[in-house]
Amino acid sequence: MELNSLGLNKTVEDTKVCIAMSGGVDSSVAAYLLKKQGYHVFGITMDLLQPPYATETSAVKDAIKIAEFLGIEHHILDLKKEFKTQVVDYFCQTYLDGETPSPCILCNRHIKLGILADEAKKFGADLIVTGHYAETKITPDGVELHKGKDPIRDQSYFLFDIKRENLQILRCPLSDFDKDETRKIAKEANLPIANKPDSQDICFVNEGKYAELIKNLNSDFENSPGDIVTIEGKIIGRHKGIINYTVGQRRGLNIGGGPIYYVVSIDPQNNQIIVGSAEQLFTKEVKIKDLNLLCKNLPLSSDFTVKLRSRQREVPARIKFTKNGASITLNEKFSAAAPGQGCCIYDGTKVVGGGFICKI
Repeated sequence: MELNSLGLNKTVEDTKVCIAMSGGVDSSVAAYLLKKQGYHVFGITMDLLQPPYATETSAVKDAIKIAEFLGIEHHILDLKKEFKTQVVDYFCQTYLDGETPSPCILCNRHIKLGILADEAKKFGADLIVTGHYAETKITPDGVELHKGKDPIRDQSYFLFDIKRENLQILRCPLSDFDKDETRKIAKEANLPIANKPDSQDICFVNEGKYAELIKNLNSDFENSPGDIVTIEGKIIGRHKGIINYTVGQRRGLNIGGGPIYYVVSIDPQNNQIIVGSAEQLFTKEVKIKDLNLLCKNLPLSSDFTVKLRSRQREVPARIKFTKNGASITLNEKFSAAAPGQGCCIYDGTKVVGGGFICKI
């Protein structure tokens, strides 16, 4: 496992590596492996959660245990305020706007590989290491981000929005492993968190109750019932408030005795849920905004593959880049392209960049 950055010209012992320690198995194993190889390792843990969205978590305590177990320097950053502003408030507002947020992508850009990265540099870090299942490759043109070897665990999708300058010092040493291999290393090393369960997708939402969280944080918001309307404009039911729905949703519409309907779009201005058939969910045209590119000198138009949701497969597409976004023509129809979700652009295994799906 070669971590040294292009042009560092340092020995392993002189290379100072910051581990973003979450208190979980992945980042703990990364810290253990690098310490074992002789790198000058230290950890930083982010303290993020506060009422009313604090969940039962032992992240900070477990990170402290691991740092003590490994005998490494360890720092804790109180980023509760920044996390609320950059991630939680964004999450709430996106739902209020009738879109589906991508909080983990924003957290990686602004918090984990944003503020934490800036602090790591102040502590003299040459490299920043995370427990992501993605690969960073050193090339003559700089560091590239690639998919992890295990397609089930690959997390490159969640990293497309990080700043290019931070990618240059990022390393992901678990790229060649799957989760079983990582846990095996943790157990063989007797790490205190070896049997800790995987974290949930959204760390600040208790038991998936995001609508309840949004109402708690927006006391003046009335999640009022409204009409469920077909694409043709026919009122066929009533919804329980727009924040309870997302594009592609079928269950919970309570429309019985007729055709099967799916949420096709959400209209917050008129407080309406627009529904249609499964076929009406499909699209071949997508636009994205807030484009972030991790590669230089890209052509204005080219063929790539895109992932429009983290758990769905990639789709071949023709992409035309604009100043702050891109127009994407898919080679095949895609169901439920939800506004607000991240769109990651791949060239083979390499992450070109990405943006966020716009309302059509």
